[in-house]
Amino acid sequence: MFGTYKADDVTILLKDITGLVTPLETKEREAKIQSGVHYSEMLPLEYEPTPEYMTIYKLALERFSAVTADAVGAVASKIWSDKGRDTVLISLARAGTSIGILIKHYMEQRYCCKIPHYTISIIRGRGIDKNAMDYIIERHNPKGIQFVDGWTGKGAIRSVLNQALKDYPQVAKDLAVLSDSAYSAEKCGTHEDFLIASSCLNSTVSGLLSRTFLRSDIIGENDFHGCAFYSELLEKDVTYEFINRIEQDFSFTKSYSTDTDNQLTYAGLAEAEKIRQEFNISSINFVKPSIGETTRVLLRRVPYKILVHSLNDENNLGHIYQLAKEKNVPVEVYPLQHYKSCGLIRDLSDI
Repeated sequence: MFGTYKADDVTILLKDITGLVTPLETKEREAKIQSGVHYSEMLPLEYEPTPEYMTIYKLALERFSAVTADAVGAVASKIWSDKGRDTVLISLARAGTSIGILIKHYMEQRYCCKIPHYTISIIRGRGIDKNAMDYIIERHNPKGIQFVDGWTGKGAIRSVLNQALKDYPQVAKDLAVLSDSAYSAEKCGTHEDFLIASSCLNSTVSGLLSRTFLRSDIIGENDFHGCAFYSELLEKDVTYEFINRIEQDFSFTKSYSTDTDNQLTYAGLAEAEKIRQEFNISSINFVKPSIGETTRVLLRRVPYKILVHSLNDENNLGHIYQLAKEKNVPVEVYPLQHYKSCGLIRDLSDI
């Protein structure tokens, strides 16, 4: 174990690469990505939130704690109805890890059981960590496996998961998220694009762990995918502040629907493609819809424009307005259908 997650909450199937990779500044990393270097072969230099931004984060945590807790209860009820005591949670690192812990805690408290929870790496363009998958399948009934993430953007990771699981026919292609605006997950708490406060921060709400990493000079054939531990940020770690605050609003008496969301229309992908065409963007990968993905773009990429459904939605988008202001990125109103915001990444070849 490394990072600040408790051992009882999650088994981290990742290789510790702390000190082996030098993080890159955002613009340098973006240039390398667009020149063909895969994003998983680099680590980003972590954004250090300003005091103004942290104030907005804390307000968002308070404002959306009950909504988030309700989504946890809703999706946990669906998982329990489907898999019961055989459930094995596999959260997709890193954004899914804190969400997996919340779902685990909810299920254990409501159903008086012990739920194993692992976090593993899945990387667009590279697939899922097969060594981690083999480790889990050797120890658990594969029919009980439930993949967990925080939200769906346009459903890109869903596609990666579908492709990866062709090698594991005994494992269901079954994704659970809190917010499924893309209509690409089998189980969700809601299809509403709401603000999950953990999306506002990077490692400091994710056990001080980096994004996952995969490069052959550091990750061997038999290794798990890697990630680094930012121990120097210990004083700024709010991982359990987030988890504990959401848990304060858990309801164990509310009756949630156990119907699974099997209408996989992938409506979010269609909307993203429409935006791509309308703004003459070269790649669908440069279109990042949903509050969570917009936030990631502002924290880790080089956006040229942010689309929002309104300029007066401080409740949902206050942190996005603040980040856009700090980074001098224009914000434009656009008639979004399934989302409240969308980040557009700058194509550096156009500069």
